[in-house]
Amino acid sequence: MSLLTCKNLSMAYEGKTVLKDINFTVDTGDYLGIIGENGAGKSTLVKGILRLKRISGGEISYGDNLRADEIGYLPQQTQVQKDFPASVEEIVLSGRLNRCGFYPFYRKKDYEDVAEKLEMLQISHLKDRCYRDLSGGQQQRVLLARALCSTRKLLLLDEPVTGLDPVITSDFYKLVKECVEKYNITVIMVSHDVSGIINQANHILHLSGHRQKFFGTTEEYKASDIGKGFIRSIEP
Repeated sequence: MSLLTCKNLSMAYEGKTVLKDINFTVDTGDYLGIIGENGAGKSTLVKGILRLKRISGGEISYGDNLRADEIGYLPQQTQVQKDFPASVEEIVLSGRLNRCGFYPFYRKKDYEDVAEKLEMLQISHLKDRCYRDLSGGQQQRVLLARALCSTRKLLLLDEPVTGLDPVITSDFYKLVKECVEKYNITVIMVSHDVSGIINQANHILHLSGHRQKFFGTTEEYKASDIGKGFIRSIEP
């Protein structure tokens, strides 16, 4: 079943085209990696999917009764966000806000869900720690737990391994894979870590020059001219 479809999608910023003629489909159970050089429009596409930015043409449609506010989102972090003075539990609990409905307070099941996600990501012992005192890798686990509390269907991760060392990056990829298998969640990940995402995702969307250069399976991408060329260009 198609969970997300972008058809002839275009987006603009201050009258300047940022994305044009983007077409792809994400089915339930997919792991889509979105790659491309800086300024290609990857993060803009993410904001369009989340309805945080207006589209200027085409359409974005959701399947399986998914709503934009039901997508678990792990954004790129700013320094201000890294220094946010709240406990780990409070940060993760805020992921339940979109599922509280008309209830003015968190309920028992909200706290139970938070406890489950903290345990799943092996950070239960950090529950009462201040978020800003954590390492970069620990903070990303907290934000992943928060995103998981926001959704039952789709995770959208925007550059989640930026600034992390190779060991922490590898651990993060393993955690995402475990979450996919445990909760049967679909994943869209934007990443500059091309070699890493190619080893994780089963589909690739390559953006360049504000346009779509490739969409298909990871194996098709690795065999394509654009895939071979891009992979060579980023190899040390």
